[in-house]
Amino acid sequence: MNTASKNRYYQTGELRGARVKALFDHIAKRYDLINDIQSGGLHRWWKHSLIKASAIQSGEQALDVCCGTGDLALSLASQGASVVGIDFSQAMLDEAKRKLPSTASQRAPRSPVVFQQGDAMELPFEDNRFDVVTMAYGLRNLSDWEKGLSELHRVTRPGGRILILEFGKPPNPWWRSLYFGYLKLAVPLIGWSLAGDAEAYRYILTSLHHFPAQRGIEAAMVRLQCRHIQTRLFLGGVMSLNLAQKQA
Repeated sequence: MNTASKNRYYQTGELRGARVKALFDHIAKRYDLINDIQSGGLHRWWKHSLIKASAIQSGEQALDVCCGTGDLALSLASQGASVVGIDFSQAMLDEAKRKLPSTASQRAPRSPVVFQQGDAMELPFEDNRFDVVTMAYGLRNLSDWEKGLSELHRVTRPGGRILILEFGKPPNPWWRSLYFGYLKLAVPLIGWSLAGDAEAYRYILTSLHHFPAQRGIEAAMVRLQCRHIQTRLFLGGVMSLNLAQKQA
């Protein structure tokens, strides 16, 4: 079945980036609210798990790619890291910048966060720069996800950590069918009711069908000769966290 033809936001090839950017520009203002509703707030726990697994230390440099509205970047900074958040959607970055408290606020990050626009497949940073590189819900959206992962690896310093949180494919066929049914029926309804666009949220399942998910990421990390590769499944594989260390 050609699911790509049934969603206006999914496009293979060179037009992929423009379609995905249009999607996130469109839903930026409702992105956090819909994430809370469609995941029952669990996305916050999954992101917290990523931060904990990163073992980020005060004074380290971190990069959050496809940073969206900035949750991970701000969490990394709250641990004392110096953080750059990069995304190609300016509308999403605008929402992230609104979360930056004033320096006088008690909620201000312990270390600075810089949000900037950029392409995940051509990161504007030198090799071996960051101690920790993260990505949440971004790899699946790239026109060439393996090239994107290679870029994450390139800018990570030897011995540094790479962590990727992404929609998963549950290994249990029954649970996978139930989960895909939720993505097919309930999530687009939520998107239509709150953002006025069911297709933007039907895109999640369409893109997931064309993505190898947690085991594909794991295999690609092996090809990049990463060390200490781990794959953690949440809720039976509904979400996954792939993590690895760049070879020193």
